[in-house]
Amino acid sequence: MVERVKKPKHDFTEGKILSNIIKMGFPSAIGFAAGNLYQIADMFWVSRLGAGAVAAVTFFSTYYWVISSVNMIAGTGSVAIISRRYGEDDLPRTEVAIKEALLLKLVLAGIFGIIGFITTPTIVRLLGARGDVAAMCIPYGRVLFAGLATNFTCWTIYTALRGIGHPKTAMAIMIGSFALNMALDPFFIFGWWIFPEMGVTGAAVASIISYTLTFAFGVALFCSGRLNVSFHLRPEASIHVRTMWQMMKIGIPAGATSISDALGRSVVMPILAVFGSSAVAVYGAGMQVLHMGIMLCVGLELGLGALIGQNMGAGKPDRAWSTAKQGLALGFGTMVVLGAAIYFFAEPLIRIFFSGTEEVSLGILYYHILAISLPFFGVYIVFEGVFTGSGDTVPLMTVGVVQMWAVQVPAAFLLTRFFDLGPAGVWWAMTGSALTGATLFFILFIRKKWLWRKV
Repeated sequence: MVERVKKPKHDFTEGKILSNIIKMGFPSAIGFAAGNLYQIADMFWVSRLGAGAVAAVTFFSTYYWVISSVNMIAGTGSVAIISRRYGEDDLPRTEVAIKEALLLKLVLAGIFGIIGFITTPTIVRLLGARGDVAAMCIPYGRVLFAGLATNFTCWTIYTALRGIGHPKTAMAIMIGSFALNMALDPFFIFGWWIFPEMGVTGAAVASIISYTLTFAFGVALFCSGRLNVSFHLRPEASIHVRTMWQMMKIGIPAGATSISDALGRSVVMPILAVFGSSAVAVYGAGMQVLHMGIMLCVGLELGLGALIGQNMGAGKPDRAWSTAKQGLALGFGTMVVLGAAIYFFAEPLIRIFFSGTEEVSLGILYYHILAISLPFFGVYIVFEGVFTGSGDTVPLMTVGVVQMWAVQVPAAFLLTRFFDLGPAGVWWAMTGSALTGATLFFILFIRKKWLWRKV
């Protein structure tokens, strides 16, 4: 049995707030970007198979987002509880909270992985996939659903490391996991060396192998005694279904938001698919590059959520308020700069994926529109981190449903059908929904009810 160790030397509930945000947020941003580079790596290699292969990954990603949104239910609750217990300096209960989150993720992944595996052929066809695109999409999706458990639990390892004050460790593991996936992709996609040529499906196989090895390494690290919270065969505190249910209750509104968002995208996808596979392929490839921009804010959100939880657990609501304000200002400023960069470098970015005139032209237009909305997307995401860290997740559901179903979906339909804007109508609808969501979050934020949430 490993010895219990003390907290790390740096206490994120003390010292300069902006410095703490950067120390927690920057590694979280880099790590999250690396974690989500899985899809970009897949898209990079798959794009060598043609626009149809890219469209196949894009169609499935829309459905995968719906199913994997249940990951957010347990994940959001675990952020609040793990960081709050750690802020209270209760290491035994912090250890058990991490284990409870992992167990809950395994159960959810088992249930929804089976559902996704069975329903993939029907759903991707409803989304508009046809012919060769559907034929590539179905096996790719089924492999990912078969390995859903390792995907879900990897994110809990990262959440736990941030929650106990080890964001750099989480970052290093996420970068290593991406590097492994990037290296494995061409072997399974193109059949390099002794490996079979699996095409699009090979990208999914490479991802599952990477997730599995990453999860195993994370568990071994927690068992090694090198962290300030370690796994023990006989922990001082016991695992309780009650705590897992508490994670669910905190996370259900956030999960409902994610599912609502994913379903909204599923409705928007057929609207976009009317304009051909090129529009869908550009949307998929374009979103991957734009995600690299907003990932900085997602990383900031993840780090900020842990900071908010730790400060509230330590009984410092005023410091939590100041942390939130400075985090929001940092997120907005960063996205203004990145939006400008994406706007002016739109053409070389889209040419990473395509060389055809139609795809490049559509891609440039897409980047120009979404670059304008990037600051609003960024603030929206950081607000999510504030409410998640406090455990007050009902606003996430309220704002998410309104911005998707009252703004984005109807606007996409109207702008494409009655204003003849083509694919750009969908992209302007996304911009309007981001602005709406950021505004609603600001109104709820300044009311400060989230500061007094009990967990």
